Amino acid sequence: MVQNLERVIPDWNLPVLWVVVFLQQARYELVESTSHVEREKERLREKFMRFGLDVAFELRDRGLLTDLIDPRTGYPLLSRIGEIPHDDTATVKALLDFPVIHNNCRVLEHPIWGMAVYPSILMSSASPKTIKSVLKKVTAQHDWKQPKTDLQLSISGV
Repeated sequence: MVQNLERVIPDWNLPVLWVVVFLQQARYELVESTSHVEREKERLREKFMRFGLDVAFELRDRGLLTDLIDPRTGYPLLSRIGEIPHDDTATVKALLDFPVIHNNCRVLEHPIWGMAVYPSILMSSASPKTIKSVLKKVTAQHDWKQPKTDLQLSISGV
């Protein structure tokens, strides 16, 4: 990611970038492009956008570079768009080593949820401690489930 960061978000020039992977369980496997699958993707995208924007603005209000990637387009929502889109699937594969199924589009295979998983990405220059604090606050505001295990943050390449 670091080697491609300037091509994804050209205005960012950071020595350290933290990537937060959000995985939402879908109601259906996201393999086929049917009307109910597309509606489910849109529902999960909107849910992430509401949550992710609250996280991003909380961090940005603290003067920290933060953006989320639109899961549908691969482009940042709050920064100037670069020449290439971000690849959420490749990032999840690189960080979590989930298998990727190659269909009309590439689909992740979650170890428990199978192909009923919707990935989304947030990037920030904030410290892991700050990110975790904001995530905890926004999770409570949105009534999202708290993770059963401690949040793990990774430095990644785009």
